[in-house]
Amino acid sequence: MVRTPLTPEERERGERLGRLLRAARGERSMTEIAAEAGISAETLRKIETGRAPTPAFFTVAALAGTLGLSMDDLVGRCALVMA
Repeated sequence: MVRTPLTPEERERGERLGRLLRAARGERSMTEIAAEAGISAETLRKIETGRAPTPAFFTVAALAGTLGLSMDDLVGRCALVMA
């Protein structure tokens, strides 16, 4: 299966998500948060750095729950900016 290339806006949305999650993690370790969310530390690293700009819904939901974030807030803050 060939993936459709992401648009610059989609990449930016992934980077915003990564920054939000990183900020919410604060001083807690990546390993700790990843384990609580049931994902690998490498997956969390990729999301936080924007290398995985389109993580699965359930991955984002697990991270949001672990970090005490609202999914509605994440969606609002990561929505594509339309010109």
